[in-house]
Amino acid sequence: MDDIQSRESQGRVADAPSGHWVYRTLPRWLWPYAQLARWDRPIGFWLLMWPCWWSAAMAAAAHAAPGAALTDVLPSPWHLFLFLAGAIAMRGAGCTYNDIVDVDIDEQVARTRSRPLPAGKVTRRQAWAFLFLQCLVGLLVLLQFNWFAVLVGIASLGTVAIYPFMKRFTDWPQLFLGFAFSWGALMGWAAHFGSLELAPLLLYFGSILWVIGYDTLYAHQDKEDDALVGVRSTARLFGDRTKQWLIALYGGALLFFVVAFANAAVPMPALAGLLAAGGHMARQIRVLDIDDPDQCLQLFKSNSVVGWLIFLGLIGGGVWATISPSF
Repeated sequence: MDDIQSRESQGRVADAPSGHWVYRTLPRWLWPYAQLARWDRPIGFWLLMWPCWWSAAMAAAAHAAPGAALTDVLPSPWHLFLFLAGAIAMRGAGCTYNDIVDVDIDEQVARTRSRPLPAGKVTRRQAWAFLFLQCLVGLLVLLQFNWFAVLVGIASLGTVAIYPFMKRFTDWPQLFLGFAFSWGALMGWAAHFGSLELAPLLLYFGSILWVIGYDTLYAHQDKEDDALVGVRSTARLFGDRTKQWLIALYGGALLFFVVAFANAAVPMPALAGLLAAGGHMARQIRVLDIDDPDQCLQLFKSNSVVGWLIFLGLIGGGVWATISPSF
């Protein structure tokens, strides 16, 4: 499917990959709903999921004793699956809500006017119904955890509700996205222990800085249209100083992660993942051309690699505890 969607024709949205499974396998009447949920652009649910998985892995490896059983230092596979399912459902719900709120803006931006609401492929009522259905799935997932984790998860709805409006009032909408997209840093720990401590809070603060960094890359795609329609962003705020800001944001994120790991007393080999993630972040900054929208999108997407590196580092730290008499 190579045709870009418009009011006159049905097709893919402008920033979806050509030939995606959504357009090859789903019936056409489902395409607009898949587009609302961004099933054709899965990077979003990965980025929402990573703080959950980091937190779950950090909680499992916290205070690991040398020679501990492997099952005692690795995150629950069931919890990891739930976080993945929840991320898909709630990212889809968040995007649907964002599209409902932003339809007037999306109509004026080249990259977003092919979305199903401004293109007239679904009505607002249909979008609200689909939003409710996705939230119901997210609630069913959330109810599988302990009650403390359920309450922590419900508390995240406030950050989700206000985010779409922030681009109208502040140059820092990415900060509010960070509040929402980093909430999983609290959830993984809460699901494991039924409580919260300093370590997941530090992980949360670090994740917020990471989100601001990668979403600034994403926002550089639309900065010219955003300026015309009055949408505010850190991409417009940072401008030619974006690289310096990314150094501070990514560096601050890594520092928070290091202190979180130390506070949780995870085995030292977990730091290898942070070193590798730091190298990947440094490469993003080095090669960045803020005036190349395609490159900005690719660098934004590459942050899933950061997610994998940090997660695998934590898994490696847990495994190290089982085979090392001391660390």
